[in-house]
Amino acid sequence: MTTAESATSAATPSTPATPTAQRRLLTLARFPSYAGAQHLVDRLADAKFPVERMRIVGNGIRTVETVTGRMTKGRAALYGAGSGAWFGLFVGLLFGLFAVGPAWIGVVLTTVLLGAAFGAVAGFIAHWATRGVRDFSSVSGLEADEYEVQVDAGLYEDALRLVPTLAM
Repeated sequence: MTTAESATSAATPSTPATPTAQRRLLTLARFPSYAGAQHLVDRLADAKFPVERMRIVGNGIRTVETVTGRMTKGRAALYGAGSGAWFGLFVGLLFGLFAVGPAWIGVVLTTVLLGAAFGAVAGFIAHWATRGVRDFSSVSGLEADEYEVQVDAGLYEDALRLVPTLAM
């Protein structure tokens, strides 16, 4: 891209990719938790307000990782066995569709046991390969400092009138 092309493309407003970005939204309320914002939108939905013209926006987003416990090779093998068993159940049920008579039970049990065995080995090896770099399990999520409930500018006054009548 030449300098002239980049200057032209920078000066040309781009078309928003989503319908939400094309409309003007006003903040109806702010909450310290997502549950509060969700409750307000739910109450407006119960009041037959067109909630498809609203959105909840988290401000001050950060990643939070909650440590759930110590990870050992045995625990990794156990988790792997559980995952493998679920996968084996899925495969067994698919194969069981083609089994005749009560043989499908044997097909399902065999695939569950094989899945658990392979999963346990895979879990053990995967944890062993890290050489203790990450000896804990965790769950990651997103949190925000505050949550805004926004509504289309054309519906702002209607929503504002409904908010005091809703039992929060």
